[in-house]
Amino acid sequence: MTAVAPPIPKPPAIAGRLPFYYGWVNLLVAALAMVATLPGRTQGLGLITEPLLADLGLDRIAFARINLWATLIGAAACIGFGRLIDRLGARIVLTALAIGLGGVVLGMGRVTSVAWLAVAVTLTRALGQSALSVASLSIVPQWFTRRLPTAMALYTVALSIGFMAAFPLVGEVVVRQGWRVAWNGIGWALLLGMAPIAWLFVRRSPESCGLEADVVPRPVRGGTGGAEGSPDSDAPSATLSEALRTPAFWVFGIGSALYGLVASGIGLFNESILAERGFDASAYHLTLVVTAMSALAGNFLGGWLAGRWPLGRLMAVALALLATGLVTLPHLRTMAGLMAQAVVMGLAGGFVTVLFFTVWARVYGREHLGLIQGAAQTLTVTASAVGPLLLAQVVATTGSYATAFRVLAVVVAAVATWAVLLRMPPARTAST
Repeated sequence: MTAVAPPIPKPPAIAGRLPFYYGWVNLLVAALAMVATLPGRTQGLGLITEPLLADLGLDRIAFARINLWATLIGAAACIGFGRLIDRLGARIVLTALAIGLGGVVLGMGRVTSVAWLAVAVTLTRALGQSALSVASLSIVPQWFTRRLPTAMALYTVALSIGFMAAFPLVGEVVVRQGWRVAWNGIGWALLLGMAPIAWLFVRRSPESCGLEADVVPRPVRGGTGGAEGSPDSDAPSATLSEALRTPAFWVFGIGSALYGLVASGIGLFNESILAERGFDASAYHLTLVVTAMSALAGNFLGGWLAGRWPLGRLMAVALALLATGLVTLPHLRTMAGLMAQAVVMGLAGGFVTVLFFTVWARVYGREHLGLIQGAAQTLTVTASAVGPLLLAQVVATTGSYATAFRVLAVVVAAVATWAVLLRMPPARTAST
């Protein structure tokens, strides 16, 4: 009897009829999902800090402690939800997280006690900054391999534009109508906007839609970074334990975490840092604009270089820029020097962001991507929680930020040297 071949699954109508690659739809939804993490991020919480403290009669030190522990506890969600993404797919997890975060944000808008505020902030950190970020980061690498650097650069630009639109919009509502109205609006936007969009449009991978996968990346040769996408490209995807045993995981994980530590610490105390150097608030606001614009340039340039350079070499360049920005910060005296330093820091951030979004899928494959990316995200979230406290402790002890920046510059330079010497493992681009 002749065996009958199983029928080839037909692609969903929406994916099959479009005149362009469906991965770009996933990319836009992923960027929107990252913007939706705003209420769980330090910058988003910063929009409501002052009215919230006045409303609840809470002092800054107590609120800082709540934020620290909420961030550290919330970081544990990175790995747990990363495993769920690998098993259930980004569509189900992303939809559930949007519903969960929306409900928590609505609840936070009604808190009247410090105890319930602590619970709500912890849940927004866990579901927003940690879990929803991991889900968003997992979507694009599930679709792209050959074009992954370009896709992640465009993803970074899209989410940057989204955040630049969201921050002033939410800030305006906070000023005009209060923080509770703003948080209620975000909660309903997550429930009625983000959740349905995730369910309707997110697909796990090209194969799940019956579409052709993106082509395996061509070898990248030269330098001590090794060849990525070499003959072992069709090897099975790495597990988390296998990834943790490679130096590459720790170089990129620690390098990204150091940037997160520096960015969170400087971001929270930037006005005070620049005041110590003799600059006023207007100079601080100008640096925010310059850093944001140069970070976008770094996203484009980093995405272009990631397809042509070994990723270890590019991480070394990013960390070298970061170390340069740190070591020069205590010596700034002029506006020209301040603007140049802001450009350097922005470029470093743009490079690190693209690398963090790109490296895990390219090097370790897609089957366990959520878990591996969740472990890496845990490092960055933990470091981001520690950064402000570290700077505050140094200032309390020495009376200046300078010592912290000099020590951090040495640590960052050491990791940059490690990245130069790194030999990347063969890429694992096997599909799910």
